[in-house]
Amino acid sequence: MDINQAREKLNEIDDQLVSLFAERMHTVLAVAQYKKEHNLTVLDKSRETDILNRVTEAAGPELAGYTKVLFSTLFDVSRSYQSQFIHKDSALQKEVRQALEQTPAKLPDQAIVACQGVEGAYSQAACEKLFSLPSIMYFKSFEAVFNAVDKGMCRYGILPIENSSAGSVSQVYDLMKKFRFSIVRSVKLRINHTLLVKKGTRLEDIREIYSHEQGLAQCNEFLREHPEIKANVYENTAVAAKMVADSDRTDIAAISSRECAELYGLQILSDHIQNSDNNYTRFICISRAPEIYPGADKMSLMFTLPHRPGSLYSVITKFATLGLNLTKIESRPIPGKDFEFMFYFDASVSAHSDALLKLLAELEGTLEQFSFLGCYAETF
Repeated sequence: MDINQAREKLNEIDDQLVSLFAERMHTVLAVAQYKKEHNLTVLDKSRETDILNRVTEAAGPELAGYTKVLFSTLFDVSRSYQSQFIHKDSALQKEVRQALEQTPAKLPDQAIVACQGVEGAYSQAACEKLFSLPSIMYFKSFEAVFNAVDKGMCRYGILPIENSSAGSVSQVYDLMKKFRFSIVRSVKLRINHTLLVKKGTRLEDIREIYSHEQGLAQCNEFLREHPEIKANVYENTAVAAKMVADSDRTDIAAISSRECAELYGLQILSDHIQNSDNNYTRFICISRAPEIYPGADKMSLMFTLPHRPGSLYSVITKFATLGLNLTKIESRPIPGKDFEFMFYFDASVSAHSDALLKLLAELEGTLEQFSFLGCYAETF
């Protein structure tokens, strides 16, 4: 058999496979109808195990591993197809449709917005990129920002979520599972860190530097060049600048913004001290109730998975099946549970896409802990 004959043979086999696959999926739908009528779960692990044992034995030792992969993928696709039928018109789907219908055409110009820190914080700059006339309320911690939105004290909250050089803001990710909220917009802000001191202070005078842990991480090359200076974590870059201004000490400095130099009467001793000039922090704007504005093309999700082989792969397969592009996967350990993690996914998808509603219905129906964090646009 030459190459052309082999390919013709493969074409014939593929045609048979497609026909059998379509027949199988139609039968899967009949099974889904039965499961829906009898309130049964989509996953039947023992049934899948029996099938895998049977088909791998039939395939023989040489092809057993490949057969297992093939049928495991087939099971994932089949469960996805069943879930879309069983969980059609779920509560979450209705909530998303309602948000699409009731959300105004644009973010309001005026709103009460919660930010962490004090005046001059980078979160203030992010807020002012989103709202032309915000009324900003400052809070000491990220948790207090979540609380302010959750309790209705502020309509929106601004939170940093990741930096291009220092990575994710772990505190914010860890707090996400404690609150119910919706992301309504995200914004990328270019961050330029400066070294701020009292007027007249020289670099050789400095004994300690204060900043948020992200600020210190983004400037760690500068700090390594000055090992004689102690770096201290502070709650916020702007709060650190204010502390230096209010202190009687002349041997301390803050890593903060240029705006804070003017605000708090400090001197810029060094500018652009971050590791990279291409230094961006992504902030999210959250609300208590879902708001999905026109142009929303990014989705965020949060969920837990059972600690067993293939569980993460199974979820990723659902995105691939619907043609959705994953742009970020973040995992955080769950306190008190060994080897269990909370996963955070970002994906590119239009808020008006049928794929979005299908995915939400499926994940809501198959995952024990699942939260839709919002569908939104990103501002640069």
